[in-house]
Amino acid sequence: MNEALRKKHGVRIGFLPTRRNIFSKEAAGETKREVEAWLKAGGYDYVNLDWLNGEGLIYSGMDAAKVAERFAAEKVDAVFALHCNFGTEDAVAKVTAKLGKPVLLWGPRDDAPDESGYRLRDTQCGMFATSKVLSRFGVKFNYITNSGLNDDVFKRGFDCFLSTAAVVKAFNNLRVGQLGPRPPAFWSVIFNEGELLEKFKIETVPYTIVELAERVNDLIKEDGPSLGEEAEMIRGKVGYVEFDDATQKKHAALKLALREWAEENDLSAISMQCWSALQTALGVAPCFINGELTGEGLPIICETDIHGAVSSIIAQAAARGSSATFLADLTIRHPQNDNAELLWHCGNFPHCLHRENEFNAFNTHFNMPLAGAGDFELRRGDVTMCRFDGMNGRYNLLFGYGHAVSGPKNKGTYLWMEVKDWPLWEEKFIYGPYIHHCAGVYGSYAPALYEACKYIRGLEPDPVDPDADEIKKYLRGN
Repeated sequence: MNEALRKKHGVRIGFLPTRRNIFSKEAAGETKREVEAWLKAGGYDYVNLDWLNGEGLIYSGMDAAKVAERFAAEKVDAVFALHCNFGTEDAVAKVTAKLGKPVLLWGPRDDAPDESGYRLRDTQCGMFATSKVLSRFGVKFNYITNSGLNDDVFKRGFDCFLSTAAVVKAFNNLRVGQLGPRPPAFWSVIFNEGELLEKFKIETVPYTIVELAERVNDLIKEDGPSLGEEAEMIRGKVGYVEFDDATQKKHAALKLALREWAEENDLSAISMQCWSALQTALGVAPCFINGELTGEGLPIICETDIHGAVSSIIAQAAARGSSATFLADLTIRHPQNDNAELLWHCGNFPHCLHRENEFNAFNTHFNMPLAGAGDFELRRGDVTMCRFDGMNGRYNLLFGYGHAVSGPKNKGTYLWMEVKDWPLWEEKFIYGPYIHHCAGVYGSYAPALYEACKYIRGLEPDPVDPDADEIKKYLRGN
């Protein structure tokens, strides 16, 4: 993925080391320096407390307001509450309550008592106190088992927290472009625009096919250098292009027009009535271009599926921009593998995810004689699938793991995904509130999606595999 997308889903951390006076001030300072050196070495973006006092630690609740104000001014996306010894629970609670950002609670495993029997830190004990006070203040938080800085459980917990914070950040700033109404036959993608705004502050920005077509035609008339560059990029990516220059320029202009509209309106994603008004207006299918923009970090979602657009942004943020997403239809079961399913769509998966050394092309649409659909299989690898959806005022996030396996060739873009228990997945989708559209991303992000739901009021996690107990065990280090 491009660096701009990684930056978009990057997380700025408010580094909040804390101590309590009755424990060793020197030992607390040593812990703070060690963890901050780890943050620096890892290239993490953080804001510390060195401006607050000579120690760079908070140990008085009276400092909470100015710390919260400073973190807010620095636009932190999350808070890492490091207990350098027992800590000051009211200070941590007051800072985090004022900010309203995801919080990570952790302290390093305590040393043994010294030869005289004195203990220097008691970080675990302090975390018990802080967690109670955070709950009293209504502050949701992530927590990592009391452990060593270099332990696997800390590393996986910290990485999960960053992805959690990235999802919350993206979700709280969602603007989805709605390009045309839903196709008439697609009742399954009906959504409640007002409810999304009221419950989650998710904005939809309408645009018509006519307006888009005018913009596309204007770009073709201008015939600027960017138009030729985009057409050349398409030719360079696929195995063959047998369509004339005018058709290729039309696709290039469509890509430029969609990107321009998204940038002008600060859109996170676009949900498009991809057929059939657009084909009538432009004479091409948009599928391949939708995939190209999705691969660049702007998900373009088929059939005006607004909830699919939200799902795609959630998946993209969980991966922190490290992988493109794809939105697939769940279509048929594998002819030989009872736990595998065909993830498919007309030709809109990002080409950057295609399987190397296999047939891939810019082709005609599978059910209409128009140029513009991708025709290739996605690469092998582990994937996380998720679906944000709702009904009757209740919203859920379904998610789980699968991996790509071999299967029969399909026209369009596709991936055969194997899971542990496909009938369980099928049952989840049947009973809903889900439909057949599901967002995928390469990597394993179930713990982050599970944790993110605690920060998004009104969104319930619905894990398939791993389930909630397995996720909790994973985060505990099991």
